[in-house]
Amino acid sequence: MANTYYEAGERRAARVEDLFATIASRYDLINDLQSFGLHRWWKRRMVRLARPRPGEQALDLCCGTGDVAFRLGRCGVAVTGLDFSGPMLRVARRRKLDSGPSTQPVFFLQADAQALPFADAQFDLATLSYGLRNLASLDRGLEEIRRVLRPGGRVLILDFGKPDRPAWRAVYFAYLRAVVPWFGRIFCGDSAAYAYILESLRHYPGQRGVEERMRALGFVALRTVNLLGGIMSINYGKRAG
Repeated sequence: MANTYYEAGERRAARVEDLFATIASRYDLINDLQSFGLHRWWKRRMVRLARPRPGEQALDLCCGTGDVAFRLGRCGVAVTGLDFSGPMLRVARRRKLDSGPSTQPVFFLQADAQALPFADAQFDLATLSYGLRNLASLDRGLEEIRRVLRPGGRVLILDFGKPDRPAWRAVYFAYLRAVVPWFGRIFCGDSAAYAYILESLRHYPGQRGVEERMRALGFVALRTVNLLGGIMSINYGKRAG
């Protein structure tokens, strides 16, 4: 049966927007529960791999409730957190008010990751957590990231992965299919909101496919970091130049 929140093509954005409007208020809680708190470690790992340096300009795409943006800010980086979901950004802005000032300002902006409102070569670093899989066009999103990065700028993409080992992939997909939707049912009254994860992952090329797309688009110094046997992954690359 098709998932309520998954639709291929240009209608994709509207359905994903509906999804995040449904889950925004419980997003952080459910992430903690379904990952057993590990998503926080995975995000810390991505920020460490990014090696942010004080004074750099960073863009955190599909920033959600701001986890990565705040971590980058504490490293002395000037951060723009961007998301197209108003409800998710309201949570991020509330968290900013509650947490006090970062080392550098963290600014949140509502915009489309596939049509970034920035000049060419504006950022030293771009991060994207659990967002590339939700874009109508993965290639368009990557092209926009490349455009706004300065030559030598780094991009890091954290998302659900596809384990190389068939048996481990089967166990992982079974968990996403049988267990994760219950978090949506219990906390949001909508199991489809979290059944969406597996549906979207079926249509996503996974970490190996993302690496190939990045290579085809001209990114260099590519590296793929598998987490927990590939159930999560970080794709790393640089803009040539």
